[in-house]
Amino acid sequence: MASLGELERSVMEVLWNSDADVSANELRDALVLRPDSTGRAVATTTVLTVLSRLERKGFVTRSRDQRPHRYRALLSREEHTAELMHEVLDRSSDRDAALARFVGTVSDREAATLRRLLDELAHH
Repeated sequence: MASLGELERSVMEVLWNSDADVSANELRDALVLRPDSTGRAVATTTVLTVLSRLERKGFVTRSRDQRPHRYRALLSREEHTAELMHEVLDRSSDRDAALARFVGTVSDREAATLRRLLDELAHH
């Protein structure tokens, strides 16, 4: 799973926060609050290019049975985050050390969640 660029992340945030499939124009309108580096609003063609890249990367799918096409995320935000965590661990030369370092930095609440999840996994 490739990492996301800034505009790709912005598009994914809109899709993750939407309860329904979204058109490119609706995405553009949602991104108006995030102007590009020139200070202009993001163009629909730019949104379509980003959506095409995200579709190739496996992040989004589109319904082709209606016009305009409508897009939705293939993975939830949580699934994407978990995949990123696995990617980082896969790149580590010492997974155990990386996990130990990570666990050593979590809050008490997060540690309790990890304990509970590991206990649930052990009992299944």
